[in-house]
Amino acid sequence: MPTNVVMPQMGESVAEGTITRWLKKPGDRIERDEPLFEITTDKVDAEIPSPASGILTKILAAENETVPVNTVVAIIDGQGAAEAEEAVPKEAPAPAPGTQPPVAQPAAEAAPVHVPEPSATRTGERIRSSPLVRRIAREHNVDLAQVKGTGLGGRISKKDILAFLERPTPARAAAQPAKPAPAAPPVGQPISFTGPTHVVPMTPQRRQIAEHMALSKKTSAHATTVFEVDMSRIVEVRERSAEEFEQRHGLKLTYTPFIAQAAVEAIRQFPIFNSSVEGTNIVYKQAINLGIAVALESGLIVPVIKHAEEKNFLGLARAIQDLASRARSKRLNVEEVQEGTFTITNPGVFGSLFGTPIIHQPQVAILGVGVIEKRPVIRNDAIAIRSMAYLMLSFDHRIIDGAVADQFMAYLKSLLENWQEPVL
Repeated sequence: MPTNVVMPQMGESVAEGTITRWLKKPGDRIERDEPLFEITTDKVDAEIPSPASGILTKILAAENETVPVNTVVAIIDGQGAAEAEEAVPKEAPAPAPGTQPPVAQPAAEAAPVHVPEPSATRTGERIRSSPLVRRIAREHNVDLAQVKGTGLGGRISKKDILAFLERPTPARAAAQPAKPAPAAPPVGQPISFTGPTHVVPMTPQRRQIAEHMALSKKTSAHATTVFEVDMSRIVEVRERSAEEFEQRHGLKLTYTPFIAQAAVEAIRQFPIFNSSVEGTNIVYKQAINLGIAVALESGLIVPVIKHAEEKNFLGLARAIQDLASRARSKRLNVEEVQEGTFTITNPGVFGSLFGTPIIHQPQVAILGVGVIEKRPVIRNDAIAIRSMAYLMLSFDHRIIDGAVADQFMAYLKSLLENWQEPVL
């Protein structure tokens, strides 16, 4: 019995993925859970395992092709296929030769829709789009009936809705009758450069990171507050405990677990930082799923420590090292980049003093950590040398006021400057 292999959902805000490499070719035998292809998104580089054992009979999406999630990208036929039957929508059978592969849709959107001409409306029809597209439409008061979908079956992709928002067309004006779109700023002449150039196309991962960052700036009302923190106590604890910690637990003691544990405690005191925005509602998350940004040669990835509030210092240190190691070797599982509720990024490892990090959607805040270095400071009216660092909090000003952000950071600062937790 044939099994459809679909593009997996790699995160709550990810609507598509790019296939970077097929690890098998048509006619090859493959076992269940054996790596079948590699994909990249703005959140993860990952190997996708086969959902069943059998023969790879068809590949329906080429390398470097970007396809929506739930799109059928391959077909496996043979022994073991029946084991994955429940995971495959029954409405998505194997396509006949010469036809385009079907897209597996959520049950509420399974009815086929007619793709109208650009000037036609789709009143009364069910419009195909992802949850991310619908959220963007709600936040910008856009009627999706006015947006032309370029995906399979007229599906509206993230690129379609962003392109619609970029242009002050009559269609957009009709979608926002209560609030006319402002006049577009004058467009200057294209910048010309007469010297030699070298054009390099963005990698699929870089394109998706670019789209995700631009979307975040369009979605959230970004604001940033910066606090200077005396890390001398943390530096002292780390230097005193590093050797024994590594001998006892087999882990290198870094500064990240200290900051992660303090951030979890601060989030407990200020739960608004563990929320998201859906239309005019604030959704508070019970679990603190802590994203730790990891820099790779190809870009940035944010693996997630699930239920960080349930872990002690050692548990956080183990999770951070494990996720960072597997992120760099491209061995993360899909669920390990999903459902993050708060993110920590540490540009200080490269010497940065401070910056203004961009919020990782659909989260409402991100904490940046600058380099820890010795600086002269005033203590008791005297000049003293202390290990100092800047901590930066970018927050969504739609739901978090500046006063609350500063209270959060003041509490975090106090925890770090007066560290009491044992690390051994």
